[in-house]
Order: sequence, then structure tokens, then C-alpha cells
Amino acid sequence: MEYKDSKQLKQLLALLFTGVLMGALDISIVGPALPSISKQIAIEQRLIGWVLSIYVLFNLVGISLFARLSDIYGRRNIYITAISVFAIGSVMVALSSDFVWLLVGRGVQGFGASGIFPVASAVVGDVFPPEKRGRYLGMLGAVFGIAFIIGPVLAGVVMLYFSWHVLFLINIPIAVVIIYASTRIMPAEKHNPSASLDWRGILLLGAMLGSLSYGVNMIDRTGFVSSITSPAVYPFFVSALLFFIGFIRSQRRTVHPIVNLSLFGRRQIRLVAYIAVGTGLLQSTFVFVPDYITRNFGVEPAHASFMLAPIVFATAIGSPLFGRMIDKVGSKWVIVAGLLLSTMGFWLIRFDAVSLVAFYGAGVLIGLSLSILAGSALRYIMLNEVSAGERAATQGLVTIFISVGQIVGSALIGVALAGVTGIAGYLNLFFVLSGIMLFLALLGLNLKPKHIELVQGK
Repeated sequence: MEYKDSKQLKQLLALLFTGVLMGALDISIVGPALPSISKQIAIEQRLIGWVLSIYVLFNLVGISLFARLSDIYGRRNIYITAISVFAIGSVMVALSSDFVWLLVGRGVQGFGASGIFPVASAVVGDVFPPEKRGRYLGMLGAVFGIAFIIGPVLAGVVMLYFSWHVLFLINIPIAVVIIYASTRIMPAEKHNPSASLDWRGILLLGAMLGSLSYGVNMIDRTGFVSSITSPAVYPFFVSALLFFIGFIRSQRRTVHPIVNLSLFGRRQIRLVAYIAVGTGLLQSTFVFVPDYITRNFGVEPAHASFMLAPIVFATAIGSPLFGRMIDKVGSKWVIVAGLLLSTMGFWLIRFDAVSLVAFYGAGVLIGLSLSILAGSALRYIMLNEVSAGERAATQGLVTIFISVGQIVGSALIGVALAGVTGIAGYLNLFFVLSGIMLFLALLGLNLKPKHIELVQGK
């Protein structure tokens, strides 16, 4: 589909942003709604975390399927399908009367949402030339920051006047508008129509990621060794390893694999994979930072979350800013700068732990780093490294690598902090994280400069 004027492009971008925002909001609005949900449905306290985890898990499992489908059957068809699945899940959640039905609905929501962001990122690669992709990928990345800012506030306002069900029912009219607009302005070209869908690879990858995620969620961090060797945990890790081996063997034998393993023969893509895992590790630390705040500054847990605001605002502001910078100087130096910002942020907290000013300053540095690493930079590289027929699939890969970093990072950090009193464990953690980020920054120096990646991206 050819876009003849800027008005059409703006409409397309608005469509993409709205879909991504809707999917991201349903992560951040759940927290304020959980007390009301658990009161009505009578959820056990130890199980309530699965209302969020099941969404993330199915989001992770569905990424490769939707991404590959959009490469074969066209962005429009799969974007509409993903939005429709998400809407169906929203209805299921809103009408749920027991915990099992609630989890099924949240799983369907997460599965549908898994197709929204990779397809939106691939559309940016389809429509815009390499020298303009960074700014628009940055704007897409900023949507997540905005969602985490307005999500809890929006949920609080809605629940002042309505029940928690409305938080999910409101998705339905939005989804209808998105679907209608998609039929009119979303590109429908099929970039790889001759390719077949590798169902075996999709199922093996989904099973591997699902087993890993479930196993990590079942770890009791206060008794790590006994927990990890228990029947509730270790079979899932063993299964994840076996599924991974089967997946690699399957991809080598398949004519049209969902993951082209030959891509990892390129240094640029290997570096993206390493940095993406490091980005997930960085993101996983924020599960534990509120506890650090309460211990170090003596504030109430409810107030600790508000002290993360500088990180969230810096991420939202930095995403479009650094996206434009990528267009000007290339991804290499922006990524290196992002990794160095997080290095300095963790060092600042580590060596000036008692200062509230230092904590907020470090939050800004780390938030700006996340706006680069979790925003446009890594996805920009992937768009330039592959053909149009592999764009969505490789966008999904970036998300998968980040998610693996989150899953493994949360487990390792939880184990490292288990049983530790005071803030000593956190300070050691920040020191180690600063070292990891510095190491990744040195790796980033091996990325391609702007003039080479622009030539390849055309």
C-alpha cells in the first residue's frame, strides 16, 4: 500500500500507537484492580500474582507465531487478528466469575497482545526508509512508558465510579475502531507468501519459553537449592532444555524456519541478542527496587512505587528523543551511550546510597538507558539486517531475548537477595549490574557504524 501524503502516514502511526498502548495498558492497570478482583473472585494470596504472570507468559509464547504469520499473510490481516484475540480475552476477563476463567481470559489477552508490537514495528520498517525508522520506533517505545505512567492512574479513576470489569470492557470499542481503521489504512502486502508456517518450530519454542517461565515462577527464593530440585520446579527446567534442543534441530531441518539460525552467523545480530538479554536483566531489577527503597529510605511500600516515577518519565521522554538521534548518528553510539548511562546510574546508587538526590538522579540515568535499549535501538538494527519477509519475526526475537533476560534475571536476583537483611545485598547487586552494563557497552563498540547499516537497510 502506497502512502501518498503525510496525513495518511500520521493516521497509520496513530493506529499503531493505539494498538500498542491498549496492549501495554492491560499490564499496568491490573495492579490497582487486583484487590477488587481478589475480593469478588476470592483468589488465594499466593496465587494472585498469576493474574499478571499468565498474561506475560502467553504474550511470550505467541510472539513468534504472530510475527511469522504477518511475514507470510500480511501485516493487516495479522494485526486485525491479534487485536480481535485480545478483545475476546478482554470480554472473557470482564465476564469471569471464577479464578480459572479469569486466568484463561488473561492468557487469551496476553496471546493476542503478543502480535501487536512485533507487527507494528515491522510496519515501520515496511513504510519508512532507514534514515527515518529510529524516530518512529522510538515513539512506539515511548508508548510503553506512557502506559506505565497513566495505567495505574486510569485504573484508579475508573474504579472510583465503576467496577473493575469496566477496565477490560473498555477495550472492546477501542478494538472495534482499530479493526475498522486497519481495513482502510494498514498495509496488506504479503512479503513472503510462498513460505509455509513452521508449526513444529512454533510449538517447540512456545513450549520451551513456557516451561522456563513457569519453572522460574515456581521457585521458592528463600530455599533455592531445595526448591529448584523439587518436583514442582526441576521438571520444567529439564523440559525447557529438551524443547530448546528439539527447536534448534527442527530449525536446521526446516525449509522455512521461524528463526533463521544463519542470521546468528552475523556479528551484528549476535551482539543484539547479548544486549537484549542484558536489557531484560536490567528491567528485572525493578521488581526488587521498591523493597530496596523501603529498606533504605524508610518509606511505606505504597509510597515506594511513586519514587520510581523519574525512571518512568525519563523512559517516556527519552524514547522519541533517542529515536531521532539514531536517525542522525546511527544505532552504535546511541546503544553504547545507553549502556554507559545505566552503568553510571548503578554506580551512583552504589556509592551514594543514602542520598535521595543521588537516587533520583540515578533513576533518570537508568530510565534514559531503558528508553534506548528497550525502545528503538535494537529493533532498528534488526530492521536493517533482514529482508522484508523476516522483519516481524526478528522483531519478535528481540522481545524474546529481552524476556529471557527478565525471566532468568528475576530468578538470579531473587536468589541473591533471599535472606539478606538491610541493603548490603542490594548494593552488591548494583555493583555487579554496573559491571555487566559496562561489559555490554564495550561489546557495543563492535556494532556497525551508521554509513554501513543505512546501506544494508535499504
